[in-house]
Amino acid sequence: MIDYKNTSLANQVFAAIEKNILTGVYPAGEPISEPRLSAELGVSRTPIREAITRLEAERLIKQTSSGMIVVGISKKDVEEMYAVKKAMEPYATELAVKNMSAEGLEKLREILEQQEFYVTKSNAEKIKDLDTEFHDIIYSESASPTLESILSPLHHKLMRFRKVSLQFSDRSTQSVEEHKQLFEAIEAGDAQKAKELMAEHVNNACKNIMGGM
Repeated sequence: MIDYKNTSLANQVFAAIEKNILTGVYPAGEPISEPRLSAELGVSRTPIREAITRLEAERLIKQTSSGMIVVGISKKDVEEMYAVKKAMEPYATELAVKNMSAEGLEKLREILEQQEFYVTKSNAEKIKDLDTEFHDIIYSESASPTLESILSPLHHKLMRFRKVSLQFSDRSTQSVEEHKQLFEAIEAGDAQKAKELMAEHVNNACKNIMGGM
């Protein structure tokens, strides 16, 4: 059943179905339907339909001649998403350093300080949420709407997968240390160093998640 709190019902339904897909509760190839989802989640079909539209856009489910089936996320999907990040995110970081505003830099500093705080509390969930914010600031500060429109949803999808999957070890502390090094390079205006550090950061994240699949 859905827990009615804070976020909209449609968002909660989407998150619940997405989690079930990413964790294998709804395995790839399994048929699913509006009545089934409505019954399992205890909600009407309206938010189910909205969630299905989003899930189709995310390519986690698809319509076939015999109805909806789960597509899920495969090792190949993750490899492809990280290939895009490896190719584009270092360049976005280089641009961000060159275009970084005082406000953007301060936001990165605040996010990093919060991450370091949550490391002391061993709160991996908060660290991962802040990870998404950290990267979103970099995408925004790149001043490239094209890069931001590609990288932001890609990173969000991968982070949601990391948060719900229990198949790999957590690397939150290492990730925060990498963010610290990135921030120092950005603050110093060293675009080349920041670009190299982001390439290493993305590669480390890729190795970690692929190692658990």
